Amino acid sequence: MMKFYNDRDSKAIPGKMDDTWWEGGSMFMTLIQYWYLTGDSQYNDDIQEGMYWQKGENDFFPSNYSQYLGNDDQVFWGLAAITAAEVNFPERDNEPSWVSLAEGVFNGQIPRWDMSSCGGGLRWQIWPYQNGYGLKNAISNGGLFQLSARLALYTKNATYAEWAEKIWDWSASTPLLRKSWVIADTTSTAADCKDHGDHQWTYNYATYISGAGYMHNYTNGTESKWLEGVTGLIKTSDQFFPDSASKQVISDITCEPINKCDRNQKTFKAYFTSWLGFMSLIVPANTTTEVMARFKSSAVAAGQQCSGGGDGKHCGIRWTKKAEWDGTMGLEQQMSVLGVLNSVMVPFKAQGPYNTDNGGTSQSHPHGGTNTKDTLGPEPIATGDK
Repeated sequence: MMKFYNDRDSKAIPGKMDDTWWEGGSMFMTLIQYWYLTGDSQYNDDIQEGMYWQKGENDFFPSNYSQYLGNDDQVFWGLAAITAAEVNFPERDNEPSWVSLAEGVFNGQIPRWDMSSCGGGLRWQIWPYQNGYGLKNAISNGGLFQLSARLALYTKNATYAEWAEKIWDWSASTPLLRKSWVIADTTSTAADCKDHGDHQWTYNYATYISGAGYMHNYTNGTESKWLEGVTGLIKTSDQFFPDSASKQVISDITCEPINKCDRNQKTFKAYFTSWLGFMSLIVPANTTTEVMARFKSSAVAAGQQCSGGGDGKHCGIRWTKKAEWDGTMGLEQQMSVLGVLNSVMVPFKAQGPYNTDNGGTSQSHPHGGTNTKDTLGPEPIATGDK
């Protein structure tokens, strides 16, 4: 993976990938988890340099790219930052703390909560000239939900928990989070968020599952909705473990069977496996026993896929093919494999995530970023929002 990173055309810009910006945040997030689980620090300088270089005004919204970013692009960098805080990843002197950078993303996104349509929600993309402006999607809203829940657990600031609940409840009022525990990828403002784009993606489920797990822990299990959400969404995620691999190997079923996964989609399994793996530390063990066992089988299959290229070490993305390399290679494939390997190492670490009560060293700055209206509580949730 790092060879692809170091060989990219844009290597003069730390953290910037060729033809994409958001992927740098997701790669660093995966590497931070890897460092925590293994103690291998050889990539720490690359992680720090890239994260700080792309921090913008301490909110991961750098002016060089802000004109085309979506809310989902920005939130992945915020999730990388809160991951760094939760594992006490080293910070550099005279730089903002990891948790303050995550708070900067939160502070930048909350003012975009759009009450002009659908009774709330984040639009996928930020500017009216973007194609995704008319859509409210699962990963943008679920991403902010997860970030809010993790900030709540780390800082103990109730404002973050209130926003997490607001986002969850709003999502549940739309097809993005249905009572059947099926997550729609998108819904449109033109249809008042009654329609639904039904492509099924692992990372949409992962972000809502992870956030619900953090809220279960934050509330000390006193609110049943959170564990019900975790278990319900994990059950629906059975669809990502197809019969072709005895229901034991994960697959992004919308694109993998037809060999149509784009660059973004090739990374999604990294998030499902690593987010759920880390979350398994803070929910009842029986909640994740089955899916964690499937991750072990998936990790073995992923390792078998890493048999391609001239050196016989490049990984494919279709792990269900096991030792039959699927003919693809790239940074994204390598990152997905690292994600699932991270997930199966979590039980051996068996500690974390850290927070202000149990050894977290990253210091909160609730006014992080360019927006200082961070202490805005959520507006009262009306009946229509539930």
